[in-house]
Amino acid sequence: MSTLTIPPVLSSPRDDAIQLHRAFKGFGCDTAAVINILAHRDAAQRALIQQEYRAMFSEELLKRLSSELSGKLETAFLLWVHDLPGRDAIIVKQALMKESSNPEAATEVICSRTPSQIQVMKQHYYGKFGIQLELDIESHSSGDHKRLLLAYVSTPRYEGPEVDKAMVENDARALYHAGEKRLGTDEKTFILTFGGRSAAHLKAVDDAYHSMYGNSLKKAIKRETSGHFRHGLLTILQCAENPAKYFAKVLHKAMKGLGTNDTTLIRVIVTRTEIDMQYIKAEYLKKYKKTLNDAVHSETSGHYRAFLLALLGPNQ
Repeated sequence: MSTLTIPPVLSSPRDDAIQLHRAFKGFGCDTAAVINILAHRDAAQRALIQQEYRAMFSEELLKRLSSELSGKLETAFLLWVHDLPGRDAIIVKQALMKESSNPEAATEVICSRTPSQIQVMKQHYYGKFGIQLELDIESHSSGDHKRLLLAYVSTPRYEGPEVDKAMVENDARALYHAGEKRLGTDEKTFILTFGGRSAAHLKAVDDAYHSMYGNSLKKAIKRETSGHFRHGLLTILQCAENPAKYFAKVLHKAMKGLGTNDTTLIRVIVTRTEIDMQYIKAEYLKKYKKTLNDAVHSETSGHYRAFLLALLGPNQ
């Protein structure tokens, strides 16, 4: 459920393009005006504004935003202006590259998306970068982490709610024997199950595992695996159960303690605003007894704060 607030009476994409151009003219940028327009337009509207801006001013809006803004605000805006799958493709590409390697970001985006979201993202990835996502994963990751990501992006998975009870129990048993039951871990079984089963099935496997062995699958993964491979498995499992709860935890971790992980804060808020941010806000309040808006307000400042809060919508 989106938190994007769109005015009841919208100006046309052409008018928005003109207003943005005015905001860029003269000495300095009227950043508040830019936020007021773009933070309240959905993906389709943003695409039309970019088309109008290009047609009217013979310039790419993205390029102009990049020259007018700076720092964290620029990073957030340049992601926001894209559509959802294009944005995911950019984040994964940047995260996989050696010069800005961030395997956690690539793992989070890939392992939290539905099969249909991944399929569309793969098309955008190839369209933007001229290379298949699988080939970049092959080149820029390694070991069991690489095998998990490859399985997850290339295996078609059912997205419905139905599960096969016998298959669920078989998978729970197989995971127990591949992990807690033996000395060492049979990673192949974990990759096969987590890379190839539906979200509903994995949630049922977790329930079955707990009732059969008195332990949660999450604890077993933490005990039996490590590193980026563990992060991938936990992301898949937690997003199968409750993606909003997962992202509430990610946001809390990004703002906890001294300093803020702005890269994570931007990535999650910008990518989830048009998907399920209302649910993430509810989970955040439930778990941390503080609204997400208040947390972001206390950890950010200036136009950067104003932009993120505009995306989050009204405080609860």
